[in-house]
Amino acid sequence: MIFVIFIAAALVVIFAAIQLNKYGDVISQKSTWSGAMVGTLLIGGATSLPELTTSLTAVYIDNADIAVGNMLGSNVFNVLILMVFDFIYRKQKVFDTVDRSTHVPIAYTGLVMTALLAVALLWQSAPGLFNVGIEMYLLVIIYIIVMRQTGGAEDEAEEPTSSLSLNQAIARFIIAALFVFIAGSALAIYGDLIAKETGMSSSFVGSFLIAASTSLPELVTVLAAFRIMNYSLALGSIFGSNLFNLQLLVITDAFYREGAILNAASASNVTVAFLGIAMIALSIFAMQRKSAKHVGVYAIPSALTIVLYFASTYLMF
Repeated sequence: MIFVIFIAAALVVIFAAIQLNKYGDVISQKSTWSGAMVGTLLIGGATSLPELTTSLTAVYIDNADIAVGNMLGSNVFNVLILMVFDFIYRKQKVFDTVDRSTHVPIAYTGLVMTALLAVALLWQSAPGLFNVGIEMYLLVIIYIIVMRQTGGAEDEAEEPTSSLSLNQAIARFIIAALFVFIAGSALAIYGDLIAKETGMSSSFVGSFLIAASTSLPELVTVLAAFRIMNYSLALGSIFGSNLFNLQLLVITDAFYREGAILNAASASNVTVAFLGIAMIALSIFAMQRKSAKHVGVYAIPSALTIVLYFASTYLMF
């Protein structure tokens, strides 16, 4: 029965995520927001809802490893999703076509934030304030500064292609987000139950199995965005979701009353943090390098990211 509910929840999440992308694209066309900012704030936030529920549930059962590993692992898996699609669509040279002025700063922000978490995890006794790690306050400050600086970024104007009004698109976007929250929560909870039956460690379960499960919305969102050739929306949804996940980790820490949550998490989560840093660095390199003439050369960062992820997963398992 657990497996049936898990699969059913996954199907609902996939359908709802497709709708998120569909109505998010309408909002980007009919509002003053750019596709990058719609992806970063709207879709990135909505598709992060399953991660929030999973981590708060982990806090409730006093499992800091699942709470932290879920957020870090989801961010790693999100970057993997982006690089896999970049490799599949390598002939389109996606990273050469997007607005770097918006996406590069956001990617760098994710890199810096992940590095801060890695330091705190290594420290194991980082200072806190009101039972929340000091690094969490830094995450919030950095996030606010970067969002203010990138909020005015513009993409090239698109002609509206939908008969829906802006208000209708917003309302349907909210409904789809609610479905993602409900079904994604069930997906995470029952994924955790399945994982416990295998006897794997909490950090591995949180970082890879549950993280991959709760990243299904991002997977479908990026797929849909690539199919309509809205690459800016795809990148924005991934990098934005990653930043949003780290803000959700701040909320998770606030609910964890035993002290700073990173002090309670095991050191094995540092490996996932370093993996995230390396993968984000490769995505930044792919955006900032000079345009590659040959498709094979262009695809090297994506290929390295994919190999790095699966090699790390194998070694951790």
